[in-house]
Amino acid sequence: MAKTKTTYFCQNCGYQASKWLGKCPACGEWNTFVEEAVSKTDDKKRGIKKGEKKAKPVPISQITSEKEERTDTRNGELNRVLGGGLVSGSVVLIGGEPGIGKSTLLLQTALNMKGSRILYVTGEESQQQIKMRADRIGTANDSCFILNETFTTDIFKQIDALEPDILIIDSIQTLYTDTLESSPGSISQIRETAGELMRFAKTTHVPVLLIGHITKDGNLAGPKVLEHMVDTVLQFEGDRHYGFRILRSMKNRFGSTSELGIFEMHTGGLREVSNPSEVLLSQRDEATSGVAIAAMIEGQRPMLVETQALVTNAAYGTPQRSATGFDLRRMNMLLAVLEKRSGFKLGTKDVFLNIAGGIRVDDPAIDLAVVAAILSSSEDIAIENNVCFAAEVGLSGEIRAVTHVENRILEADKLGFKKIIISKFNLKGLDTKRYKIEVVGLNKIEDVLRELFG
Repeated sequence: MAKTKTTYFCQNCGYQASKWLGKCPACGEWNTFVEEAVSKTDDKKRGIKKGEKKAKPVPISQITSEKEERTDTRNGELNRVLGGGLVSGSVVLIGGEPGIGKSTLLLQTALNMKGSRILYVTGEESQQQIKMRADRIGTANDSCFILNETFTTDIFKQIDALEPDILIIDSIQTLYTDTLESSPGSISQIRETAGELMRFAKTTHVPVLLIGHITKDGNLAGPKVLEHMVDTVLQFEGDRHYGFRILRSMKNRFGSTSELGIFEMHTGGLREVSNPSEVLLSQRDEATSGVAIAAMIEGQRPMLVETQALVTNAAYGTPQRSATGFDLRRMNMLLAVLEKRSGFKLGTKDVFLNIAGGIRVDDPAIDLAVVAAILSSSEDIAIENNVCFAAEVGLSGEIRAVTHVENRILEADKLGFKKIIISKFNLKGLDTKRYKIEVVGLNKIEDVLRELFG
């Protein structure tokens, strides 16, 4: 007989305690502990056989290194974020807000991968709903099978019968196993079902794609151990008021974690955006104050983004500071640098900053574009449309060098810009004559003011 007991789990981080606690000692959150029933099973129920051969330590010199096999997903942006394709036996977790397009992305990928037997397990939608979405996408694939099931034992029976090449689970929060008595979506059920899928992937070398919900804070729902168990964690994000979606790699054991994939949502599914600058730059006929273009890098991918700033007199006693798509603390630092080093009195003014296109930027090379946009709006002088920026700004007001400056210059040159302003320290060893674009190297913010506004 299985022995049943109850324990308490933190809903934020998965910390386990024998009694209820007001504050989690692991993550520090308050009132996050819930009671769950946990059933301890014997070895036979967990699939551990007596006399089974145990793993033994092997000298690292005797281990043969083999190149991992990758499967082409027929989706260039997804391949880019995964590091070149889907690795055999890997477990990929895709998280995002409800309605952002996670199910559409994986169903569209499954329909496009003709020749591979794919099992799409859904616990949230019926087979008819999946069929309606497939009809909207407009792609048929007879090797894509849909299973509406949440009990892991029955799922593995169908897997044994079908022997799929790729397994898709939508979503991990809906699955449950009979080894535990807690309800689906609980911390213990998520951890146990993910562990079963992890063992399946590693023993059969079948890639597993999991869809995961996120909490109101934007983190993946369930214990943090779930993110540690899987091989790759992808975040699917974007403003639902925009048609653009961004697939970002948060963890990847088989590739870079700084790559970025961009999609555009249509009625017929998701369209790959091979040139991200086309969606991040607005089409304007005339120059407008408060707008500056930055040449940024995500992974190895250069792209130009539009930085918009609005500086006005404070209508109330306390000036407002707001930033969308940019770190607010870094914007406050740049404002302090402008006030201390350049003499601009911005302490009594409202400052609003926005990165166009709904993208969030972490590249320090956007600093100079932010400064230029703020100064342009403050002085109400427009910056020419064919000028872009790529440099970091230091606390002493110096223009600092950034990496991959050649890629940034080539991207700006390809899109028809006439001038790019960078740090003068990036000019060392750089052959500016091979570019059509004018490359200007500056040292201080004062030099930027003279270059832009005379």
